[in-house]
Amino acid sequence: MDFDDQDALQRQASRVLELARRQGLMIATAESCTGGLIAGMLTEIAGSSDVVERGFVTYSNLAKQEMLGVPASLIERVGAVSEEVARAMADGAIRHSAAGLAVSVTGIAGPGGGSAEKPVGLVHFATARRGAETLHHVEKFGDIGRRMVRLRTVAVALTLLEDALSTTQAP
Repeated sequence: MDFDDQDALQRQASRVLELARRQGLMIATAESCTGGLIAGMLTEIAGSSDVVERGFVTYSNLAKQEMLGVPASLIERVGAVSEEVARAMADGAIRHSAAGLAVSVTGIAGPGGGSAEKPVGLVHFATARRGAETLHHVEKFGDIGRRMVRLRTVAVALTLLEDALSTTQAP
């Protein structure tokens, strides 16, 4: 996929919306490094209001705590960019919404902010579905530029939503 191709992302978002619509599921997003781009891509599609329940833009640690219930002690212990926080964000999006499916992202888009342990381009994802196990995914995009890290994160998040909706699970 050419990540500069907004049409490809829109087609992907349309597939996600249609799958969720068929299952009668609402979707919530919990976004840090993408700042709302995932929800923005989903709501770019006309008629998405019957599927997109809400989006949480939780760029700061305090927002993660207040809006999603991510424990401050967890963020202090493992850092905001971690598997544990991604899972807590997705679980929090389910708890604080009427959605049946949520995706979360937390990462380092750059250009700064990275370290040897957590380099620029590292993004943790999680998908949560009511009544099912919360799943984690990690990508190491590398230092490919802030815009590309964010766009690739949107594409992966949409793929994870599509995969979650394609897997038969009890709601």
